[in-house]
Amino acid sequence: MCKMYFKKRYEHCEETACWLQGRVRTPPTIAIICGSGLGLLADTLSNPQAFPYSEIPNFPTSTVPGHAGELVFGMLRGTSCVCMKGRFHVYEGYPLWKVTLPIRVFKLMGVKVLVVTNAAGSLCESYKTGDLMIIKDHINMPGLASLSPLTGPNDDRFGPRFPSLLDTYDNNLRSTALDIAHRLGHSELIHEGVYCMVGGPNFESVAEAKFLRILGADAVGMSTAPEAVVAKHCGMRVFGLSLITNCVVQVYEVEDFVDHNTVLEVSKWRSQILQDLITELVATIKHQEEDRQDME
Repeated sequence: MCKMYFKKRYEHCEETACWLQGRVRTPPTIAIICGSGLGLLADTLSNPQAFPYSEIPNFPTSTVPGHAGELVFGMLRGTSCVCMKGRFHVYEGYPLWKVTLPIRVFKLMGVKVLVVTNAAGSLCESYKTGDLMIIKDHINMPGLASLSPLTGPNDDRFGPRFPSLLDTYDNNLRSTALDIAHRLGHSELIHEGVYCMVGGPNFESVAEAKFLRILGADAVGMSTAPEAVVAKHCGMRVFGLSLITNCVVQVYEVEDFVDHNTVLEVSKWRSQILQDLITELVATIKHQEEDRQDME
């Protein structure tokens, strides 16, 4: 019974991929997940095709403000892409296999690279609101407590039973993004750091924030790690980028707090810079892939 249930998960992904492939003009090679308030990137795609999540077979629906809830296919700097305008979270009540279902659907559609963005709170004193952090590694708190999107019988059609997470966030993509940020004149805004995922939906207590900093986390949020794990399991290259929308309070003697509206305001403020960086990265990936094919 258990094996049959997990087999159904592959069939769900396959059904969804087939449904989309029958409607999309050009299959995507790059998938971009737009975090809270960052969905404007999808609006820059040329020849767009948008599909509300509610119309896509087996897709969950997004319930978080700032997440439009649709897949947008189109061209970005000559590259066929798909953008998720809004993602899914455990705190919305979805199991992790459902949260990460789009990643496996993208794999079946031929996606090679996953670009994942998020809004995050800073735990590092040197980070300021509005800065960008290229994710070099993550601490997956739910995963350490056995809440993994890979739980259950492994399906070898997606990847191995025990995948390594070494270089989950592709070193070449990180180096390329750093070079692009410097070239665009954003050196003072860009950092590399460790992202920590917590379950949410509440923001962290002071004690929790101190604890995460001791663990080595530079920024904290409520997403991204499960998507990156599944993408790595599927053999995709992953690039992760956090927009620092607030500084997490780590002392008791202040009356400061963050809310979701603040997150959305900062996302809107920095959306153009993030959009420029991702656009240039996509164009560079295209050239790298073309050079790689020529060498083969």
